[in-house]
Amino acid sequence: MASRYTAERDLSQAVKISWLGHAMFLLEDGVRRLVTDPYNDYVGYPLPDVTADIVLVSHDHADHSNIDLVKGEPVVVRDAAPREVAGVKVSGVSTHHDSKGGTERGPNIAFRWEMQGLTFVHLGDLGHRLDDEAARALAGTHILFVPVGGFFTLEPPDAASVVRALDPRIAIPMHYRNAACSFPIETEEPFAAHFDAVERTGRSPVYVSEDNLPPHSVVLIMDYLT
Repeated sequence: MASRYTAERDLSQAVKISWLGHAMFLLEDGVRRLVTDPYNDYVGYPLPDVTADIVLVSHDHADHSNIDLVKGEPVVVRDAAPREVAGVKVSGVSTHHDSKGGTERGPNIAFRWEMQGLTFVHLGDLGHRLDDEAARALAGTHILFVPVGGFFTLEPPDAASVVRALDPRIAIPMHYRNAACSFPIETEEPFAAHFDAVERTGRSPVYVSEDNLPPHSVVLIMDYLT
């Protein structure tokens, strides 16, 4: 599927994003490889062969914290404290996995980091709309990874509300039902229906850089690569 975002770019100036399924992404800038929320075989996706320098874990549920899957000797970040890892500035915002203060499913971290001059935010299994303090802490996001399937996370209308509150240049949905994942959650369609600017990129990585960001928010729907 043709897209300006799937055209291969020089990683000295761009970040390559591969969706490996569920909430797991691999980001590469030519120097560092960063993985988010590695899943286990319960989710349904084939387990990928992946190596990384950094692994971000939003919470300790098994479908987001299978760090043994990731090869190499990655630094694993499991808390919200700001730090620099392998030259990447990483911080987090403490949130909840449900709409009842974490009493049902526990805590969750929304991670924010910078690569190639771009700011990325991964919301993990966020289960509620962001309060003003959290929204301010995550302001200025260029690329947002947002769970959209509901039930375990934000329901599609609430996910759309979070995207509008943070106003990223690119929003990439994750954690939804598809051919690989049969969790009792929605597909991406109910979420995508809230937006006019929606682009499907097909089964390909996407490449983002400061010079190809859209002027207004665009939802990029990726196909998983595993």
